[in-house]
Amino acid sequence: MIASAVDTTMDTSAGKESFAALLDESLGSSDGFEGRVVKGTVVAVENDMVVVDVGLKSEGRVPLKEFALTPQDVRLQPGDTVEVYVERFEDRDGLVGLSREKARREEAWNVLERAFKGSERITGTIFGRVKGGFIVDLAGAVAFLPGSQVDIRPVRDITPLMNTPQPFQILKMDRSRNNIVVSRRAVLEETRAEARSELIANLKEGQVLEGVVKNITDYGAFVDLGGVDGLLHVTDISWKRINHPSEALQIGETVKVQVIRFNPETQRISLGMKQLEADPWEGVELKYPVGTKFLGRVTNITDYGAFIELEPGVEGLVHVSEMSWTKKNVHPGKIVSTSQEVEVVVLDVDKDKRRISLGLKQCMANPWEAFLEAHPIGSTIEGDVKNITEFGLFIGLSGEIDGMVHLSDLSWTQSGEEAIAGYKRGDQVGAKVLDVDVEKERISLGIKQLESDPFEAGLGKLKKGQVVTCTVASVFDGGVEVRVADGIPGIIRKSDLSRDRSEQRPDRFASGEKVDAKIIQIDHATRRVQLSIKARELDEEKQAVAAYGSSDSGASLGDILGAAIREKRESVERAEAAAAASEAARDKS
Repeated sequence: MIASAVDTTMDTSAGKESFAALLDESLGSSDGFEGRVVKGTVVAVENDMVVVDVGLKSEGRVPLKEFALTPQDVRLQPGDTVEVYVERFEDRDGLVGLSREKARREEAWNVLERAFKGSERITGTIFGRVKGGFIVDLAGAVAFLPGSQVDIRPVRDITPLMNTPQPFQILKMDRSRNNIVVSRRAVLEETRAEARSELIANLKEGQVLEGVVKNITDYGAFVDLGGVDGLLHVTDISWKRINHPSEALQIGETVKVQVIRFNPETQRISLGMKQLEADPWEGVELKYPVGTKFLGRVTNITDYGAFIELEPGVEGLVHVSEMSWTKKNVHPGKIVSTSQEVEVVVLDVDKDKRRISLGLKQCMANPWEAFLEAHPIGSTIEGDVKNITEFGLFIGLSGEIDGMVHLSDLSWTQSGEEAIAGYKRGDQVGAKVLDVDVEKERISLGIKQLESDPFEAGLGKLKKGQVVTCTVASVFDGGVEVRVADGIPGIIRKSDLSRDRSEQRPDRFASGEKVDAKIIQIDHATRRVQLSIKARELDEEKQAVAAYGSSDSGASLGDILGAAIREKRESVERAEAAAAASEAARDKS
């Protein structure tokens, strides 16, 4: 009996040792069992807990929410096999501490380590923001995505990328610190490089492609053709004028473009959109013949003129000189405004240079032609003095135009400088139309022409060779200026002041002194009469010789000349006395 009991005891003890050995062989010691991922069987789902049997003497419980992370775990049924992480071998209640979430994390780490060593891409989901970047879920493991690694270019709005599976490349991995750094940019650059190489290899000028507008600048837009960017210049977006690319394009918009130029060395690609449309300049000279009027819209205003859109893609320039008949020094912006509809005349068409010259003023009456029709040459007008210059007066006329009165046309008797001093701005004056030059846009007026020319009237009383009494007006080194009858100006040169050379001195004469002189020339151009005292004296000498030389008195030449001089002096004195008496009589009356 005792032996039998001992054997039984020994058998039982041996059985326990064998079971422990088998357990240790299967799972290892309890210390080694903790912190491992093992397979277990779902025993039951009770409320918010899942009971799992992992082959130990007691079962473990896992919160149901940890199984809701994947669609497969949500449909758990008793008998399903799951992987769990052993946190504690037994707690104080004798239960095994299990975690499905940590099991998934451990499993994910194993997968990520293999991908990191093999430089393979992994799939993750951006689900949160942190300072300097974003948080990415890599099938249970949490990784950090720096802001600079989100995309090739800075992304203003990352919302479309959130909660959407994305490919990533692991840049750094440290399991002991639970640290993973990933990059989406590296994946995009690699994919982009592959697509770029393929695209460039097959790229040809004239090829039509689809692309996405990636960026917009003042001078154009960059279009992503699928791995490579091309520049769509603002002038190649549309045939019509576009001041800024944003007027026709938006970032993210898909557009169809044509390859205009491609440089394989620099890999620069120039794109165009308007080249896919018909050129509106084809047959432009037939659509817009010279001299025809059209309605257009002002699209742009510059210092030198305004651009008028005749149709989408066809613009003409109204030069500042063709904008107004009268407003010469005015900025075009004060005559027309942007988007204003105006009527213009086609002046010239250059199809090769794609230029159309237009005129705005030609649609209005020419004010110089209208003035000439209303005021023919020789007619009189009235107007206000608008400006006074060193060469004449400007008179304001109807039609917002001016006429000019030159200094020489102000007065018959005064010099231009003396006459212009009597006018001021705003004075209303009358004038005669002397000439109208429509092409040069000039109107010549005269004020003195409203009266008869006293010089021409006075000349009717004078003739060459006549001896007249004149009054000294001024004395100068070269002679003296005099006034003949009716104030006609005359001049006696120094050599003509006397027959005697010693008496040819201008200083012998004084202003206001009266002298007799012979008219030797009448100059209508300079409006002056040239006189000579010397010629008069010579004539008198000849007359005296003729009168006294034929007598038998035996008088000498000196006596003859003396008698002639005395007779002439007495004649002058009698004339002066008669003039003085006549003047005294007028003063008395």
